[in-house]
Amino acid sequence: NADARTHRHANTNAGTDKPILAVRGSFRPITKATLDVIAGARAQFAREHGGESDDMVVLTEMTLRHLAEGGVIDPGDFLERADTLGALGLNVLVSNYARYFRLAAYLVRQTKQPIAIAMGVRRLRELFDEQYYTDLDGGILEGFGRMFKKALRVYPALEGDALVTAQTLEVAPHLRHLYLHLLENAQIQDLADVRREYEQISGRDVLTRIRTGDPGWESMVPAPVVRMIKERNLFGWRG
Repeated sequence: NADARTHRHANTNAGTDKPILAVRGSFRPITKATLDVIAGARAQFAREHGGESDDMVVLTEMTLRHLAEGGVIDPGDFLERADTLGALGLNVLVSNYARYFRLAAYLVRQTKQPIAIAMGVRRLRELFDEQYYTDLDGGILEGFGRMFKKALRVYPALEGDALVTAQTLEVAPHLRHLYLHLLENAQIQDLADVRREYEQISGRDVLTRIRTGDPGWESMVPAPVVRMIKERNLFGWRG
Protein backbone atom coordinates (compact mmCIF):
# COMPACT_ATOMS: atom_id res chain seq x y z
CA ASN A 1 0.00 0.00 0.00
CA ALA A 2 1.70 3.17 -1.20
CA ASP A 3 0.00 5.49 1.27
CA ALA A 4 0.98 3.35 4.26
CA ARG A 5 4.56 3.10 3.08
CA THR A 6 4.71 6.85 2.70
CA HIS A 7 3.23 7.36 6.16
CA ARG A 8 5.72 5.08 7.89
CA HIS A 9 8.76 6.67 6.32
CA ALA A 10 7.53 10.20 6.87
CA ASN A 11 6.74 9.60 10.52
CA THR A 12 10.20 8.17 11.03
CA ASN A 13 12.00 11.16 9.56
CA ALA A 14 9.65 14.12 9.15
CA GLY A 15 7.44 14.01 12.27
CA THR A 16 9.34 16.84 13.91
CA ASP A 17 9.25 20.42 15.04
CA LYS A 18 12.31 21.24 12.98
CA PRO A 19 12.59 22.86 9.56
CA ILE A 20 12.40 20.34 6.71
CA LEU A 21 14.45 20.38 3.52
CA ALA A 22 13.30 17.90 0.88
CA VAL A 23 15.22 16.93 -2.25
CA ARG A 24 13.46 14.78 -4.83
CA GLY A 25 15.35 12.50 -7.16
CA SER A 26 15.74 9.02 -8.55
CA PHE A 27 19.21 8.60 -6.96
CA ARG A 28 20.38 5.84 -9.30
CA PRO A 29 22.90 6.54 -7.85
CA ILE A 30 23.22 9.86 -6.07
CA THR A 31 25.89 12.00 -7.74
CA LYS A 32 28.26 14.69 -6.53
CA ALA A 33 26.04 17.24 -8.26
CA THR A 34 23.01 16.26 -6.20
CA LEU A 35 25.05 16.14 -3.01
CA ASP A 36 26.31 19.65 -3.80
CA VAL A 37 22.72 20.89 -4.25
CA ILE A 38 21.79 19.39 -0.89
CA ALA A 39 24.73 21.06 0.84
CA GLY A 40 24.04 24.42 -0.78
CA ALA A 41 20.32 24.32 -0.05
CA ARG A 42 20.97 23.25 3.51
CA ALA A 43 23.32 26.17 4.19
CA GLN A 44 21.07 28.71 2.48
CA PHE A 45 17.94 27.48 4.26
CA ALA A 46 19.73 27.64 7.61
CA ARG A 47 20.75 31.25 6.98
CA GLU A 48 17.16 32.17 6.16
CA HIS A 49 15.52 30.80 9.28
CA GLY A 50 18.39 31.83 11.54
CA GLY A 51 19.32 28.32 12.62
CA GLU A 52 22.16 25.90 12.12
CA SER A 53 22.43 23.60 9.13
CA ASP A 54 22.33 20.64 11.50
CA ASP A 55 19.11 21.91 13.06
CA MET A 56 16.86 20.63 10.30
CA VAL A 57 15.59 17.38 8.83
CA VAL A 58 16.96 16.69 5.35
CA LEU A 59 14.92 14.21 3.31
CA THR A 60 15.98 12.61 0.06
CA GLU A 61 12.57 11.81 -1.41
CA MET A 62 11.62 9.30 -4.08
CA THR A 63 8.17 8.82 -5.53
CA LEU A 64 6.90 5.43 -6.62
CA ARG A 65 7.20 6.81 -10.15
CA HIS A 66 10.96 7.01 -9.64
CA LEU A 67 11.06 3.47 -8.27
CA ALA A 68 9.71 2.02 -11.48
CA GLU A 69 11.74 1.02 -14.50
CA GLY A 70 9.74 -0.08 -17.49
CA GLY A 71 6.57 0.39 -15.44
CA VAL A 72 7.59 -2.26 -12.88
CA ILE A 73 8.66 -1.51 -9.31
CA ASP A 74 11.74 -3.52 -8.36
CA PRO A 75 12.05 -3.67 -4.54
CA GLY A 76 15.71 -4.67 -4.80
CA ASP A 77 16.50 -1.64 -6.91
CA PHE A 78 14.79 0.61 -4.36
CA LEU A 79 16.75 -0.93 -1.50
CA GLU A 80 20.00 -0.33 -3.39
CA ARG A 81 19.16 3.36 -3.65
CA ALA A 82 18.12 3.59 -0.01
CA ASP A 83 21.32 1.88 1.13
CA THR A 84 23.56 4.21 -0.88
CA LEU A 85 21.77 7.26 0.51
CA GLY A 86 22.05 5.85 4.00
CA ALA A 87 25.81 5.43 3.49
CA LEU A 88 25.97 9.23 3.28
CA GLY A 89 23.89 9.67 6.44
CA LEU A 90 20.84 10.87 4.50
CA ASN A 91 17.23 10.21 5.48
CA VAL A 92 15.07 8.54 2.84
CA LEU A 93 11.40 9.33 2.25
CA VAL A 94 9.31 7.21 -0.12
CA SER A 95 6.02 8.72 -1.23
CA ASN A 96 3.34 8.32 -3.85
CA TYR A 97 3.10 12.10 -4.36
CA ALA A 98 3.99 12.48 -8.02
CA ARG A 99 3.21 16.21 -7.91
CA TYR A 100 5.08 18.66 -5.74
CA PHE A 101 2.05 20.40 -4.25
CA ARG A 102 0.94 17.09 -2.73
CA LEU A 103 4.41 16.50 -1.29
CA ALA A 104 4.46 20.05 0.11
CA ALA A 105 1.01 19.65 1.66
CA TYR A 106 2.15 16.43 3.34
CA LEU A 107 5.30 18.01 4.76
CA VAL A 108 3.30 20.98 6.07
CA ARG A 109 1.39 18.55 8.27
CA GLN A 110 4.64 17.25 9.78
CA THR A 111 6.10 20.46 11.23
CA LYS A 112 5.24 24.00 12.28
CA GLN A 113 8.65 25.17 11.10
CA PRO A 114 9.63 26.41 7.60
CA ILE A 115 9.87 23.99 4.69
CA ALA A 116 12.07 24.12 1.59
CA ILE A 117 12.31 21.97 -1.51
CA ALA A 118 15.45 21.88 -3.65
CA MET A 119 15.06 21.01 -7.31
CA GLY A 120 16.69 21.51 -10.68
CA VAL A 121 15.52 24.08 -13.19
CA ARG A 122 13.88 21.35 -15.26
CA ARG A 123 11.59 20.42 -12.38
CA LEU A 124 10.88 24.08 -11.64
CA ARG A 125 9.78 24.45 -15.26
CA GLU A 126 7.44 21.49 -14.77
CA LEU A 127 5.79 23.27 -11.83
CA PHE A 128 4.46 25.83 -14.30
CA ASP A 129 3.08 23.25 -16.73
CA GLU A 130 -0.69 23.53 -16.41
CA GLN A 131 -1.30 19.94 -17.50
CA TYR A 132 -0.33 18.82 -14.00
CA TYR A 133 -3.29 20.66 -12.46
CA THR A 134 -6.18 19.73 -14.75
CA ASP A 135 -7.86 17.64 -12.05
CA LEU A 136 -8.06 20.64 -9.69
CA ASP A 137 -11.08 22.93 -9.94
CA GLY A 138 -8.83 25.94 -9.44
CA GLY A 139 -6.14 24.68 -11.81
CA ILE A 140 -2.60 25.87 -11.31
CA LEU A 141 -3.68 28.60 -8.86
CA GLU A 142 -5.21 25.99 -6.55
CA GLY A 143 -2.11 23.82 -6.83
CA PHE A 144 0.16 26.74 -5.96
CA GLY A 145 -2.14 27.82 -3.16
CA ARG A 146 -1.71 24.39 -1.60
CA MET A 147 2.02 24.38 -2.17
CA PHE A 148 2.87 27.88 -0.97
CA LYS A 149 0.26 28.40 1.74
CA LYS A 150 3.02 28.09 4.32
CA ALA A 151 6.57 29.49 4.39
CA LEU A 152 7.72 27.12 1.68
CA ARG A 153 10.74 27.92 -0.50
CA VAL A 154 11.85 26.37 -3.76
CA TYR A 155 15.56 26.46 -4.58
CA PRO A 156 16.29 25.74 -8.25
CA ALA A 157 19.80 24.66 -9.21
CA LEU A 158 21.51 25.79 -12.40
CA GLU A 159 20.96 24.00 -15.70
CA GLY A 160 23.29 23.48 -18.61
CA ASP A 161 25.59 25.71 -20.62
CA ALA A 162 22.97 28.43 -21.02
CA LEU A 163 23.06 29.10 -17.25
CA VAL A 164 19.29 29.06 -16.71
CA THR A 165 18.41 30.36 -13.24
CA ALA A 166 15.25 31.27 -11.38
CA GLN A 167 15.74 34.84 -12.59
CA THR A 168 16.03 33.91 -16.27
CA LEU A 169 13.63 30.97 -16.52
CA GLU A 170 10.92 31.54 -19.12
CA VAL A 171 7.34 30.53 -18.32
CA ALA A 172 4.14 30.93 -20.34
CA PRO A 173 3.30 34.65 -20.80
CA HIS A 174 -0.03 34.38 -18.97
CA LEU A 175 1.78 32.85 -15.95
CA ARG A 176 4.62 35.36 -15.87
CA HIS A 177 2.98 37.60 -13.24
CA LEU A 178 2.37 34.59 -11.00
CA TYR A 179 6.00 33.58 -11.36
CA LEU A 180 7.23 37.12 -10.63
CA HIS A 181 5.04 37.23 -7.51
CA LEU A 182 6.76 34.12 -6.16
CA LEU A 183 10.20 35.49 -7.05
CA GLU A 184 9.57 38.88 -5.46
CA ASN A 185 8.35 37.26 -2.25
CA ALA A 186 11.37 34.93 -2.12
CA GLN A 187 9.22 31.82 -2.39
CA ILE A 188 11.40 30.81 -5.33
CA GLN A 189 15.09 31.60 -4.95
CA ASP A 190 18.25 30.81 -6.82
CA LEU A 191 20.54 28.41 -5.04
CA ALA A 192 23.62 30.53 -4.52
CA ASP A 193 26.35 28.12 -3.49
CA VAL A 194 26.57 25.42 -6.14
CA ARG A 195 29.68 24.31 -8.00
CA ARG A 196 29.55 25.04 -11.71
CA GLU A 197 31.84 22.11 -12.54
CA TYR A 198 29.12 19.69 -11.41
CA GLU A 199 26.41 21.04 -13.70
CA GLN A 200 27.16 18.64 -16.52
CA ILE A 201 26.89 15.53 -14.33
CA SER A 202 23.82 13.56 -15.40
CA GLY A 203 22.40 10.74 -13.32
CA ARG A 204 21.37 8.88 -16.46
CA ASP A 205 24.86 9.20 -17.90
CA VAL A 206 26.36 7.90 -14.66
CA LEU A 207 24.03 4.89 -14.65
CA THR A 208 24.90 4.09 -18.28
CA ARG A 209 28.62 4.28 -17.51
CA ILE A 210 28.18 1.95 -14.52
CA ARG A 211 26.36 -0.63 -16.64
CA THR A 212 28.75 -0.47 -19.59
CA GLY A 213 31.94 -0.62 -17.52
CA ASP A 214 33.09 2.92 -18.25
CA PRO A 215 35.18 3.89 -15.17
CA GLY A 216 34.47 7.59 -15.72
CA TRP A 217 31.43 7.33 -13.44
CA GLU A 218 33.62 6.99 -10.36
CA SER A 219 34.66 10.65 -10.42
CA MET A 220 31.00 11.72 -10.53
CA VAL A 221 29.80 9.81 -7.46
CA PRO A 222 30.65 10.31 -3.75
CA ALA A 223 33.43 7.96 -2.63
CA PRO A 224 31.38 6.01 -0.03
CA VAL A 225 28.77 5.27 -2.70
CA VAL A 226 31.46 4.21 -5.20
CA ARG A 227 32.78 1.71 -2.66
CA MET A 228 29.32 0.32 -1.93
CA ILE A 229 28.48 -0.06 -5.63
CA LYS A 230 31.66 -2.02 -6.22
CA GLU A 231 31.41 -4.15 -3.10
CA ARG A 232 27.80 -5.14 -3.76
CA ASN A 233 27.61 -4.95 -7.56
CA LEU A 234 24.82 -2.38 -7.41
CA PHE A 235 23.02 -0.71 -10.34
CA GLY A 236 24.28 -3.30 -12.79
CA TRP A 237 27.99 -2.82 -12.07
CA ARG A 238 29.98 -5.97 -12.91
CA GLY A 239 33.55 -4.79 -12.49
